[in-house]
Amino acid sequence: MAERLDIEGLRALVAISTHGGVTRAAEHLALSQPAVSHKIKRLETVLDCELLARRAGGPLFTEAGTRLLEYARRMMDLHDEALAALGKKPLAGTIRLGMTEDTTGGDVARILGKFTRLHPDTKVSTRIGQSLTLSDWLSSGEIDIAVIQVLRDDVLRDDIVLYEDRLHWIKSHDLPLKPNAPVPFLAFDQNCFYKHWAQAQSDGTELQFETVLECPSVSGILAATRAGLGVALMNGLHVSPDIEVIEGVFPEPPAIAYVARSNPKIRSDAARALLNEIATEVGRPTVMRVA
Repeated sequence: MAERLDIEGLRALVAISTHGGVTRAAEHLALSQPAVSHKIKRLETVLDCELLARRAGGPLFTEAGTRLLEYARRMMDLHDEALAALGKKPLAGTIRLGMTEDTTGGDVARILGKFTRLHPDTKVSTRIGQSLTLSDWLSSGEIDIAVIQVLRDDVLRDDIVLYEDRLHWIKSHDLPLKPNAPVPFLAFDQNCFYKHWAQAQSDGTELQFETVLECPSVSGILAATRAGLGVALMNGLHVSPDIEVIEGVFPEPPAIAYVARSNPKIRSDAARALLNEIATEVGRPTVMRVA
């Protein structure tokens, strides 16, 4: 069989999926849109089938394109892993990473898995904590990178925004809200920035929040909410139909962002490389150059 799949064409296919279209993929790859389209066309010629649906408002890929995309992702991972493994300057060292509980099982974990396969001589030492605690550790130099939640208005210029969400007031469908009574509030801990925000909104008003439970885990707060122990602030990612979203009673909750934030004095090449990998995965330009 003389046909060969072009590795850069497969990379373009993955970029189209990751960034939501040919134009954005071209921006990410630092190529022109016609150049990306040409790479895809060459793949279609080799495979004798259409890969992009090319219908406004429809899915990006045809059935064949979706199938090839699965192979392309695996091939890209192996390709990059081989380059890293056989490169002349393998990365080594320990990366001190801080994460919130609800980011340990998502895209960041997948990126970490890929990174450690690409760079087997690196070690990632991870600590789990609340966002404000992680920010303190970052400022004091105890960790190199923090994956945290912040208010959308508090995103810094060098933060890598992983995704955005909005907070919601939630309670059990069976929990009545008593007028003119303190609101039983469920907090993650004393350093819970949801709690700090709620208290700041109630200052100078008749609204009072009384913390009735502190629990450092999302699952614990959700269980307490379902049990009717109190009211909580929770990001939309974790809100389900069996929980009531409270509308028009309390101050409008703010938008938030999950970000990867680094210590500006970071000296570890491995940590800078991980930041670059995260930035690449979420479609931002490289934020730090690896020495």
